[in-house]
Amino acid sequence: MQTLSDFLRNSDTSTELQQLLITLADCGVEISALVRGGALAGVLGATESENVQGETQKKLDVIANDLIKDKLAAQPLVKALASEEEDYVVAGHADGQFLVSFDPLDGSSNIDINSLVGTIFSVLPAQDGVDGEAAFMQPGRNQVAACYMLYGPATVLALTTGNGTLMFSLDPSDNQYKLVDAKVTVPEQTAEFAINMSNQRFWQPAMQQYIHDLLLGKEGPRAKNFNMRWIAAMVGDVHRVLSRGGIFTYPQDTKNPAKPFKLRLMYEANPMALLVEQAGGIASTGYETILDIEPTEIHQRVAVILGSKQEVEHCLSYHK
Repeated sequence: MQTLSDFLRNSDTSTELQQLLITLADCGVEISALVRGGALAGVLGATESENVQGETQKKLDVIANDLIKDKLAAQPLVKALASEEEDYVVAGHADGQFLVSFDPLDGSSNIDINSLVGTIFSVLPAQDGVDGEAAFMQPGRNQVAACYMLYGPATVLALTTGNGTLMFSLDPSDNQYKLVDAKVTVPEQTAEFAINMSNQRFWQPAMQQYIHDLLLGKEGPRAKNFNMRWIAAMVGDVHRVLSRGGIFTYPQDTKNPAKPFKLRLMYEANPMALLVEQAGGIASTGYETILDIEPTEIHQRVAVILGSKQEVEHCLSYHK
């Protein structure tokens, strides 16, 4: 099987981007080992602090964040980094070519129950003369790479550099990522949806009606039965979409009027949107294409509807 290093070396990816992607992959190898160690490694449980999002941090959140920061700080190609766990942009090397945004441990509420978690990366080009948070204010369409590592029964890495989406699996015998799917394709149709149903009463009428019609099954306007899945980790739900199709959505709601959106544009929505689009799917907020959003701040949140092309288009028809 072809390793990630071999694949990149034989691709048209620039040498500099290859080096950065190998660094990101190495982060995943180390975090995977920590997740696998669990209670034996002393990484479970919560800290006494909150992150910038106002969420209680898990021990492994902090450990993964520090690990990635240290790895990227040692990488001269990184001009700056932005983490979901950090208040501000962290400066790197002044002459670096890339900006890296990341969610060190997506789905961290799953850690203590031994369920799926992952790491998400987004890579943007650095711009001459633009520093700090302003450097990251680029639409997701500008990403030169996006990837996630999913830590499950096997550790997998989904990657795109803008020329399709690929899937690798971590071989525990040598800690090398091996290519298992060179052309990930999301089926256009699906009968599977993922949404947090506990928020149903807070959704906008469009999403209320869309999910209502799905739940009516064969007897409803869709004339077919749908199954619901919910992992409570975006990385797991998106992996399922990439693996067998489906629609994943975390829509706008009124549960907390000050925070109508849940998912972060820079760390979650943009990289996942690129991976899904490059596999033939669609990613939208319900009203605009995620990758075309002009960000206004690094911790910006957005609504997300992504997955199988025909099903997402059907969902969007309710929002018109």
